[in-house]
Amino acid sequence: MDDIKAGPLLSQINFPADLRKLKEDDLEQVCNELRQYIVDIVSVKGGHFGASLGVVELSVALHYAFNTPNDQLIWDVGHQAYGHKLLTGRRERFHTNRLYKGISGFPKRSESEYDTFGVGHSSTSISGALGMAVASRLKKDKTRQHIAVIGDGALTGGMAFEALNHAGVEKSNLLVVLNDNCMSIDPNVGALKEYLTDLTTSPSYNKFRDDIWYWLGKISKFGPNARDIAAKVEHGLKGMMLHHQSNYFESLKFRYFGPVDGHDVKHLAKVMKDLSSIPGPKILHILTVKGKGYKLAEEDQTLWHSPGLFNKDTGEIISVKPNKPQPPKYQDVFGLTLVELAEKNPKIVGVTPAMPSGSSMNIMMKAMPDRAFDVGIAEQHAVTFSAGMATQGLVPFCNIYSTFMQRAYDQVIHDVALQKLNVVLCLDRGGLVGADGATHHGAFDLAYFRCIPNMIVSAPMNEQELRNLMYTAQLPDMGAFSIRYPRGNGVMVDWQTPFEQIEIGKGRKLTDGTDAAILSIGTMGNLAVNAIKTLEAEGYSVAHYDMRFVKPIDETMLHSIFKKFDKVITVEDGCLAGGFGSAVVEFMIDNNYTAQVKRLGIPDRFIDHGTQQELWAECGYDAASMISAAKELIGVKSKAMVG
Repeated sequence: MDDIKAGPLLSQINFPADLRKLKEDDLEQVCNELRQYIVDIVSVKGGHFGASLGVVELSVALHYAFNTPNDQLIWDVGHQAYGHKLLTGRRERFHTNRLYKGISGFPKRSESEYDTFGVGHSSTSISGALGMAVASRLKKDKTRQHIAVIGDGALTGGMAFEALNHAGVEKSNLLVVLNDNCMSIDPNVGALKEYLTDLTTSPSYNKFRDDIWYWLGKISKFGPNARDIAAKVEHGLKGMMLHHQSNYFESLKFRYFGPVDGHDVKHLAKVMKDLSSIPGPKILHILTVKGKGYKLAEEDQTLWHSPGLFNKDTGEIISVKPNKPQPPKYQDVFGLTLVELAEKNPKIVGVTPAMPSGSSMNIMMKAMPDRAFDVGIAEQHAVTFSAGMATQGLVPFCNIYSTFMQRAYDQVIHDVALQKLNVVLCLDRGGLVGADGATHHGAFDLAYFRCIPNMIVSAPMNEQELRNLMYTAQLPDMGAFSIRYPRGNGVMVDWQTPFEQIEIGKGRKLTDGTDAAILSIGTMGNLAVNAIKTLEAEGYSVAHYDMRFVKPIDETMLHSIFKKFDKVITVEDGCLAGGFGSAVVEFMIDNNYTAQVKRLGIPDRFIDHGTQQELWAECGYDAASMISAAKELIGVKSKAMVG
């Protein structure tokens, strides 16, 4: 952007090789300029904020100490990587971050050779880096380094523990940098967080750590055999210490170093250069502050994870105030409705894998702290934990973003559906979510749940329907019940209207017509309403059916539709392959109906980032696309012909 300029040192850094030409004494200034540039851009363009500010020094130190991209660096989770992107050839394009056709908000292999592994879901870095390290070993490359930066809560994910367990027995050049800031999007939870806190605040351990660094510094002056001597001394000193205080990482056969100050860039760079010559798996434990350098972001780390646009000088969040009251977000309707239902039904409990504020589970956590659980970034555990409670008669509402529910697919099949347990799976962010892009779109849940026996698969058209589906799902003997809803808002909610039980597998006809029928599932029904109004104004008569359920699908309604119409359009905010439209076509074929069916939805490819409206149009299922599809099926028609 013309009005935002990089500082004098940052403007000289187009790639990490330029950074490595600077003196160590210049690194602090580079960090200051990098931090300010992130503030300048994100304040006017939006995006993730606090996480990248917290790793400015780490980003600079990593690219200064290691020969990237030959040395391979993986960020986990990916929203920490803004500084990394700015140092790796994308500064001039950074103002397009998360915008349609712009650069991704997460590391992406097709975008840069410095993005060695695509990341968006958490807890994958150690597995990916270990795979790279083993590949280098098999290719007899003993010098290449492989660095996994894991933090912002990602170490609470089970996959990270699986990778640590494996990596400890591999003799590969792997460095795990544990970015310990006690935060994901919300504060970290669990025993590991408590362990790390104990480790970093223990006076005896910290004195021991300082002694090791002092003596290793002395030994490094002993000559060519210094490394071997240092390793032996370190092993001996740690062996004595571990009689008094166990170290989880050492027990997995990692060499543990730290904790060290993650905001001392010169010391970080020096430590990393030293570690690069020590073979085998290593852990470097660094302490950082999420939002470092921007006072408000340090004080309220959840709010400033992704604050939207703001005045960088005052910190005032900039919001566009609409002319009229806006409907509540689906997420807030979920949170408030859950508390309302839980007040009447003592069996209801809430579960979320580290997304209490994003999913609005925090409303129940505040109102009923003993009945709402944040289990960390552990979707598999969240589902099976919910299943365990369900065996004892409780009704868990397990709220997981659609894209993250993919990680718990086996648990949904074996631990919930197979056992016919009443777990309510609330799939937030169903459909295309916007700026977070391909890793976060909820594209597949209608298809991947539709094929599971004993599953109820539903999608409300609006927030009032969401309330009624939630009420229905907690009634006795409902079994495995999924409710998917989008990011954002839809219609105003009448909180005084009594809950209505929705008959399972029953849709509803919203408008009648004679020329064609549009069958919608979920929030896309609202776009269909607008499309039909336009079609009616142009002389077309199109019926509209809100199907509500993908499974069991309303076969009675489908029989009546295919007996009346030979031109049918299906619309879904999900993948076409195996989704709602496929279910309709399967019914048509199985029952020997003949009709022209046009399926609208997400095509068989991964969709990049942009606004939801831009992506609906690109994928061909916005209101304009529905209008075009109807006209194509029906043919040219005018008001005169209708009359």
